[in-house]
Amino acid sequence: MAKIRYYYNTETCKYEPIKVTPRAMFMNVIGFLTVSVILALGIIYIYRTNFTPLKESILRSENQDLKLEWKIMNDKLNQAYASAEELEFKDDKIYRVILDTDPIPATVREGGVGGSQKHEDIIEQNLEQEDMVINTYQRMDKLKKKLYIQSKSYDQVSNVLNEKEKMWASRPAIQPINNKELTLLHTTFGRRFHPVLKRWSNHDGLDFTAPKGTPVYATGDGLVTNAYLSSTYGNVIFVNHGYGYQTRYAHLTKYIVAQGDHVTRGQVIGYVGSTGRSSGDHLHYEVLYNLTPINPINFFQRDLGNEEYEKLIEISKQETIPLD
Repeated sequence: MAKIRYYYNTETCKYEPIKVTPRAMFMNVIGFLTVSVILALGIIYIYRTNFTPLKESILRSENQDLKLEWKIMNDKLNQAYASAEELEFKDDKIYRVILDTDPIPATVREGGVGGSQKHEDIIEQNLEQEDMVINTYQRMDKLKKKLYIQSKSYDQVSNVLNEKEKMWASRPAIQPINNKELTLLHTTFGRRFHPVLKRWSNHDGLDFTAPKGTPVYATGDGLVTNAYLSSTYGNVIFVNHGYGYQTRYAHLTKYIVAQGDHVTRGQVIGYVGSTGRSSGDHLHYEVLYNLTPINPINFFQRDLGNEEYEKLIEISKQETIPLD
């Protein structure tokens, strides 16, 4: 049974029951709902202002972790850039200088790798840190290009080095006679009075006086183009070293190589003698560059130690007469 409510009617001086009209009931409901909504919104506002939802809190934590990982990655990227620049410096300023090769132009090393359109898929995602992400990817692309160019540069340097090693091995660079066997060195290069012809003529090499049978060494890697008995040079060997260099070894008592043989620096190719137009046992040694005779002393002296070089100078100072 519903509870009946009364009110005091001053006109009748009686308590009369309260009659609830539909309109009043409707207004009461509306008021209740309005207050409830306002209270609910207030509670939600206070909650959102002072408390973070669990899911959002997890996402924020993950975001912080990702930012930390991104920073670590950028630090490593900076280290990789520093290493790449060090490789470039050594390549251009050391290796290529030693090999007498031009450095890689800066325009090639610093060439572009495309703009932000290359990362359109990232742009389409409308990321909050879009600029940072794209900038990092662009730096990675640039680093990859740097390393690719450096790799190709090392391939080129390796090829140049191989060619240089062949050239250095081929270049006449040692004495054809060991200092231990050498008794005299005739350093007359150019015009001199010929001891057999008794007239002035050109002398295109150096004469090494040594006992008959003393080993004669090839002064660089090369190909024997001639080995024969000449009326002037006697037993003579011609070696083509490539790169414009040739050497000749004359007046040998005998030679032990033949035309077409490949010889290496320091290999015995013959023995000292006095064949041909000669007045005593010795080796006549010539160096030619692009078919022009040049003084051999400019080559083999760099192969000697200080004591050996001083001994060679003492030997060459002795008063001698030409032998061929």
